[in-house]
Amino acid sequence: MKELGGVNGLSRRDFLQNGLVFGVGAQALASGYAAIPDVFARAVLAAKSAAVQNDKVLVMIQLGGGNDGLQTVVPMSSSQYHDFRPQLSAVAAKAQPISKDLGLHENLKGMKALYDAGKVAIVQGVGYPNPSFSHFDSIRVWETADPARKAQDGWLGAAIAKNYDSAGHPLVGCACGTTNIPGMLRDLQATLTVIDNVNTFGFQGGQNVENVMGTLYRNTPGIYGALFDSSMTTVRDTVAQLRTSSAKYTPKGSYSDKVNLVYSSKNQLAAALQLAAELIVTGTGVKVLHVTLGGFDTHYTELNRHDALMSYLDAAVTAFHDDLSAYDMADRVMIATWSEFGRRPKENASGGTDHGTASPVFLIGDGIKGGLYGETPNLAKLDQLGNLSYAVDFRSVYQEILASHLGVDAKEILGQTYDRVPFVKSTAG
Repeated sequence: MKELGGVNGLSRRDFLQNGLVFGVGAQALASGYAAIPDVFARAVLAAKSAAVQNDKVLVMIQLGGGNDGLQTVVPMSSSQYHDFRPQLSAVAAKAQPISKDLGLHENLKGMKALYDAGKVAIVQGVGYPNPSFSHFDSIRVWETADPARKAQDGWLGAAIAKNYDSAGHPLVGCACGTTNIPGMLRDLQATLTVIDNVNTFGFQGGQNVENVMGTLYRNTPGIYGALFDSSMTTVRDTVAQLRTSSAKYTPKGSYSDKVNLVYSSKNQLAAALQLAAELIVTGTGVKVLHVTLGGFDTHYTELNRHDALMSYLDAAVTAFHDDLSAYDMADRVMIATWSEFGRRPKENASGGTDHGTASPVFLIGDGIKGGLYGETPNLAKLDQLGNLSYAVDFRSVYQEILASHLGVDAKEILGQTYDRVPFVKSTAG
């Protein structure tokens, strides 16, 4: 192959063989060319070895729109609950008791069974200081772990960038069932994969896109051409790996999306979780996954719509756990729910609820130390705006996920240490 010009005088093939992909000798090569833009220099440097050596996987489920915590973990015996919610409190009569005063929504039957088996932790009253009632702002807070709204990178994106070789292993962080990178995974130094549909692995626009790009960049010299070649090779290899994974996988959970999705929810959660299970059980090296179920912004006629969402969430999560259990991997995987905020304690005139504050977080898996954590929301002591006061900073939940499950330095990601919420089983001994 003829050598090309450019900053280094190497052919793209030579460059690839000498370290862009595998990092052999790349540091010495990059350090000699100060003219290379910083972003390219970072890409050329040898990918660090994964700082974390374990087989743990995290699956984040976003309940988009603001899940109503009082309809999910129901304060059955609270007189204030019935006073505040004359219509919505109808769920209390059929709630599944998990304590003297609390019950899970009647449609969370699979999750109740997992709770009874000690595999579900419910952290109550999770929130943050000076809460925002804006979807956009509050989502940003939860995604960046920064209530001051200054951070740009997602907390999981930062964890990937600082601890895993995502450049060499682009399936470390994946978003399933979407076409966008969730803010929680976003980081300029993290390589991420977004998979919309298991049946459509490939380039958007078809194979012709790859051919056209190859023609356009064929004569690009030196490092720029090498970086393009590396990117294209990574994509091809990743797509091939996904197709192989798909061929090897047989679902062992009863996934179904044949339900009447409610409200604005167009998210096929069960399909996204089935894809997540495929990536996990076929050994792709995935560590962090993100999926979304929307439709929780229930300002009106909430009762039936929230009931349907609970049923769909329960079916999808239960099938996912059954699938992992059948492959003997349920002890490796933690499922964690999050939502930008809860709802106001009092129902509105439209039979719904408006944007509120604190809400429960669910942690699910065989490695979970099940039970109730935090404090049951006190409906007799609302804040000045008539909302629930939070009892657990959401970063305490993140801290436990990072440190006790993924095994990374939580302080490096979150900036400080928070009160511990010990919902992960100890692996000592």
